[in-house]
Amino acid sequence: MKGFGIIEPMRRVGWIEKEAPVAGPFEAVLEPVALCPCTSDVDTAAENPNITPGRILGHEGVGRIVSVGSEVRDFAPGDLVAVPAVTPVWHNLDIQDGIHQHSGGPLGGRYLSSKWDGMFAEYFKVPDADLNLAKIPESVSLEAAALVGDMVTTGFHGPELAEVEFGDRVAVIGIGPVGLMSVAGCALRGAAEIYCVGHRPVTRALAMEFGAAATVDYAEGPFVEQIMELTGGKPLDKVIIAGGEPTVFNDALALCKYNGIVANLAGHGRTQTLLPMYTNEAINFCAHKKITGGLCPGGRRRLERLMGIVKSGRLQPEKLITHTFHGMDGIEKAYNLMASKSQEIIKPIIYIEQ
Repeated sequence: MKGFGIIEPMRRVGWIEKEAPVAGPFEAVLEPVALCPCTSDVDTAAENPNITPGRILGHEGVGRIVSVGSEVRDFAPGDLVAVPAVTPVWHNLDIQDGIHQHSGGPLGGRYLSSKWDGMFAEYFKVPDADLNLAKIPESVSLEAAALVGDMVTTGFHGPELAEVEFGDRVAVIGIGPVGLMSVAGCALRGAAEIYCVGHRPVTRALAMEFGAAATVDYAEGPFVEQIMELTGGKPLDKVIIAGGEPTVFNDALALCKYNGIVANLAGHGRTQTLLPMYTNEAINFCAHKKITGGLCPGGRRRLERLMGIVKSGRLQPEKLITHTFHGMDGIEKAYNLMASKSQEIIKPIIYIEQ
C-alpha cells in the first residue's frame, strides 16, 4: 500500500510504499473515508528528531472497517466509524490511574502516527477496536465525525480542565481550531463571557459564532491590556491556553483572578520562567492560582458522547472546515496547505472515494 509520511525526520515528507497492516486479535484494519490533516502532523514531521523514518502520518478522521481481529465483538467489516486521536491499549495498568492518554509512558495512548503508522494511507490499523472506535449516528455529518476525535475532544478538554461553570468569565488564548472548540465548549458549559485572543479574521469571526463576547488581536498591542479594558480591569475566572509562545503563561496568569484556573492545551515543551506581571507582583505566586494542562481524551465512549452533542444540534464542528480535497492525492495538498500557515485556513478535509 502507499501512504504519506516522514521520509527523513525534520527534513522531508512524501509518499511511502509499505506492507498493509494485519489486524491482531483485538485490532481493526480500516480504509480512510475522510481525513483532516492537523498542525500536529506538520509539527511531528518538522520538529521531532526521534520519530521513526517511514512513519505514516495522520490521526484525525473517519474510516470504514476492512477487517477485525478474532476478539473484536462490537464492530464488523463495512462499519463506518469515527477514530480518536488517542487510541490506548485499554488493558494497561496506567488506565487504573486515570491517565489513558499516557498509558505505557508519555503520550503512550497516541498510537496513530506515533507508535504505529497513521491514517494517511490506503489502510491503517487501530488497537483495541471495541474500546476506541465509535459508530457514527445517522444524523451526524461525515465532517463532524472526522473532527470529534481530535479538534473537538481537545478543545473541550480546555473547559473541563479549567472547570468552567455557569456564569464564569473566561479567556481563550489562541483560536485556531482547538481554541475555537474551547470557545464552543465554554459556551455549552454556561460561561457568561468569553474573551478570545487571535489574529486571523476568519477565526475571530467564527469565535463570535461559537459564543465569544469579544475578540482581540494580539498584533494590535498587549492582549492582556486589551482584555482588561473590555472587562473594566476585572480579572477573569478561568483562562484557557490553546496557542501562543511559552511566555503566554505569564499573560494567562495576569488575566486570571485569585483562586482562578489556567488550563493549557498547547504543546509547549520547556516554558520560560513564570514571571509575576502587571499588578501586585510581590504576591502573585501566593494567589492560589492553579495551572493545569492535559492531552485530549480518547476512546470510544468519549467520541460517542461528543457525537451525541452534535446530534442534538448544539454543536456544529463542521464550521471549522474551510478547504476540501478529494482522493489520496489530496492528502499531500492538504498537508502542504497546513504547513503553509495560510491566513485563510482553519481546517481542510480530504474525501477519499471508496
